[in-house]
Amino acid sequence: MRESGEMYLETILVLSKEKAVVRSIDVAEHMNFSKPSVSRAVNRLKDDGYLNMSPEGFLTLTDKGLDVAQTIYERHVVLTKILVKLGVDEKIAAEDACKIEHDISHETFEALKKTAAGYID
Repeated sequence: MRESGEMYLETILVLSKEKAVVRSIDVAEHMNFSKPSVSRAVNRLKDDGYLNMSPEGFLTLTDKGLDVAQTIYERHVVLTKILVKLGVDEKIAAEDACKIEHDISHETFEALKKTAAGYID
């Protein structure tokens, strides 16, 4: 999966924690993307089995989509905490974590998480 698809799934997960229902317009506003761009991405993710769309336009993650979204979200949270603990400004830490979360290997992330476990909690 591409980084952009991961970002869409993570955004839908985050929005679903804040809202009862998530629509494409909510995703567009949150990500500051155009509605046509979000519509194309949503259709692609739907076709690939990562999300469902109700007749009313409500987006829900499939088990497959939820798995990807939770993985990326966990990486984002943990990496942000590590960077903040190292003295990086919270806003910059979150931006950097967003860049790193898509490229870091599973092995490296697990090692970082294990090493920082008592440090970031």
